[in-house]
Amino acid sequence: MGVGEIAGLVAAIAFAVLAGFMIYPLIRLGKLFDQIAATVKESGDHAIPALDEGVTTVKQVNKSLEDVNKISAAASTTANNVGALTDLYGSFLGKPVIKIASAVYALKSTAASFLAEGKSAAKQEEK
Repeated sequence: MGVGEIAGLVAAIAFAVLAGFMIYPLIRLGKLFDQIAATVKESGDHAIPALDEGVTTVKQVNKSLEDVNKISAAASTTANNVGALTDLYGSFLGKPVIKIASAVYALKSTAASFLAEGKSAAKQEEK
């Protein structure tokens, strides 16, 4: 056996030992990839129902908001109707009440001035 053959044999043994040492980390790496794949699968299995629940929740919130919009529209319509009714009563009852009040005030002012003139005339006769 020559020096070249011995060097080749030593290199082959060193490569076999190195390959033997590399097998263990590669096996561990393979197990890690298997665990990652299982974790991703479980996450996907749990994510789909969560997404379905999220969609259901959003649909229910949208339905509730539609109901709130209907209630708001009804309240707005009611407020407009009350405002129109108030204006109607104000124009129907307000003007006659104002006319009556002004007539009563005019009558009161006239009566007060008439009585005041009567008293002043009586005082002048006494003097």
